[in-house]
Amino acid sequence: MKYEILIFDADETLFDFRKSEEYAIKNTLIDFNIEYKREEHLTIYRDINDTLWREYEKGNITQKELKIKRFKILSNTLNIKFDENEFAKVYIKYLSNSSFLYKNSLPLVKDLHIDYKLLIITNGLSNVQNNRIKKSPIGKYFEDIIISEEAGFQKPNPQIFEYALRKFNKTDKDKILMIGDSLTSDIKGGINFGIDTCWFNPNKLINETGLNPTYEISDITEVKNILKEA
Repeated sequence: MKYEILIFDADETLFDFRKSEEYAIKNTLIDFNIEYKREEHLTIYRDINDTLWREYEKGNITQKELKIKRFKILSNTLNIKFDENEFAKVYIKYLSNSSFLYKNSLPLVKDLHIDYKLLIITNGLSNVQNNRIKKSPIGKYFEDIIISEEAGFQKPNPQIFEYALRKFNKTDKDKILMIGDSLTSDIKGGINFGIDTCWFNPNKLINETGLNPTYEISDITEVKNILKEA
């Protein structure tokens, strides 16, 4: 058995974060007496949020800044006035209580847990991810769940991997596999740390980043085939 430790990303790999995101933004807007228009509000918010998270990955913005700035930009873009600090609090409340697993996530994790040590490394906010992930049905199968806000580092910074693996006293990186959907976060992070990577690419996107994952899959259950053949 080549690998001993499997590191998973959480959102858009095991969890349907897009579903959680829509649940949170929809209910927050309704709480602020703003009629929810999916095609307008969700699209605009996702563009803003995705852009700021990419800036966070690059180290150009802190999570504390990101939490508020996205809603200040949203308010300005929609030309709707609301207190972005209060809006952020309500949004976080809804997001932290919206945990949606993909249908194959639980059986996959239960199966892999028998033979491998499992970790999650996620770029996210502690009060959101602790609730959504640690309390989910798959939370108990992971040795640890590392959240960037708690670690003080974020993917693709290799230091978050060092932080996560410290408890195992592992120096043999050949025994570790990183699995995630983001080339710029999960795959780049794994490559930066010097471990094998598996790009989960369900939409069969074209890789134009110049990054070369060790494996590529379009169905998360294909991880088992990789592990058998490795």
